[in-house]
Amino acid sequence: MKSDLSALAAVALWASLATLGASLTHLPPLLITGIGLLVGSLIALPLSGFKFSALKTKPTTLLLGVYGLFGYHFALFAALHEAPAVQANLVNYLWPLLIVVLAPLFIKTSRLKPKHVIAAIVGFIGAGLAILSGQELVGELSIGYLYALIAAVIWATYSLGTKAVGNFKTAAIGSFGFVAGILALVAHFLVEPAASISGIDWVWLLVLGLGPLGGAFYFWDYALKRGNAQRVGLISFLTPLLSTAMLLIATGQSLSYLLLVSAVLIFGAAFIGSRGE
Repeated sequence: MKSDLSALAAVALWASLATLGASLTHLPPLLITGIGLLVGSLIALPLSGFKFSALKTKPTTLLLGVYGLFGYHFALFAALHEAPAVQANLVNYLWPLLIVVLAPLFIKTSRLKPKHVIAAIVGFIGAGLAILSGQELVGELSIGYLYALIAAVIWATYSLGTKAVGNFKTAAIGSFGFVAGILALVAHFLVEPAASISGIDWVWLLVLGLGPLGGAFYFWDYALKRGNAQRVGLISFLTPLLSTAMLLIATGQSLSYLLLVSAVLIFGAAFIGSRGE
């Protein structure tokens, strides 16, 4: 099905997000977020046939989009900046499970069943093991894990929020990215130190914008609108598995038994939670 292929495309692009973010940790998070989202917003132009009317959306929907795109990516890059990349990434990828657990707060027909509660407990135990498999939780590292958890909450609530506000044109995602990108750059110039961007940095920023900070959002929206939401949701659970594998390869880290157990718990909890929906 086209919707499955679109969901898989989004998953593949999102899987590269943490690895690309980890390679740019020497740049301020707001700067990375702003440039990446602005590049990603440009995809909406050819998608809309260069008709700016297709980019318009309701103010509440635009606000939700800015909250999701700006808030999530800033929190994620901040987490990767402050904590070990693999562990922070595993905590961040509690969002598929959080979508299941928090669904009743956004969707009236959803109910929190015992399976969801069990899955939530198992998932958070897994996140704790991911943290313990890295360095001791002291000093600034604890802030990194908190940022990762905030990122997970933001993406879950954003995803559920888009279901609550109703349908909007896929091209409108470009508006989300453009406004969020501008806000991120303004915030960068106000609160972050000036940074020098090298030639290779620009390459990675362009890849970041065209992939996980751009193309993935459009593929994901297409998949949700054209396919079965539960089926698409199950496909999304491939994201943390692929993402963590890419990070391990990129950073040259070995997979410790504790980290492996934490990954199994998080992925298993997400699967159990979704099956209980």
